[in-house]
Amino acid sequence: MSHPFEISVLLDAPQALVWDVMTQPEHLAHWFGPKGSVIRHSDMDFRVGGSYHYCADFFGFPLWGLWNFVEITPTDRLVLLQCFSDEQRGATRHPMAPVWPLHTRSTTVLTTEGAQTRLTLQWQPEGATPEEQVLFDASHASMQGGWGGSFEVLAEYLKTLAR
Repeated sequence: MSHPFEISVLLDAPQALVWDVMTQPEHLAHWFGPKGSVIRHSDMDFRVGGSYHYCADFFGFPLWGLWNFVEITPTDRLVLLQCFSDEQRGATRHPMAPVWPLHTRSTTVLTTEGAQTRLTLQWQPEGATPEEQVLFDASHASMQGGWGGSFEVLAEYLKTLAR
C-alpha cells in the first residue's frame, strides 16, 4: 500500500493571491518547477477537464509535464492528475526514473491562518504498479527537498507581489 506524500508551508500572502499564483500560467512561470529551472512553454485551459501543458528548462534539459484538472474549488482546493509529458502532450515516463509512476494525483488545499496562507500538498501514485509504488514511497525525502525548494521560490515570488 502506497503512502501519500504530504508537505505543508505557511506563506506570507492572502489566500486569494496564493490561489492566483498557483493557477495562472503567468505566475507559475516565476516559481513552478525544480529550483533553478525556467518555464519555456506554458499552455493552460483552467477548468475541470482542462489541462496545463508546460516545459521547464532545467539547466538545458527540457522537462515536459501535463496536469489534467479533476477538481477546482476556487481559492480553496485543486486536484489534478499529472504526468511527465512530451511536446505532443503525451504521457511519458520520468526521464531519469523509468519506474516512477506514470500518473500521480496532486491535491492542494489552501487555508487562511491570520494574514497568512497554509498550503498543504498531498501527492500519491494513481494506478501505479507495486514496483512504482515502492519507488514512490522510497522517494519521500527527495520529494521533500524538491517541493520544499519550489515552495521557497514561491515564497520569494509572493514577496514581489503587492496586494
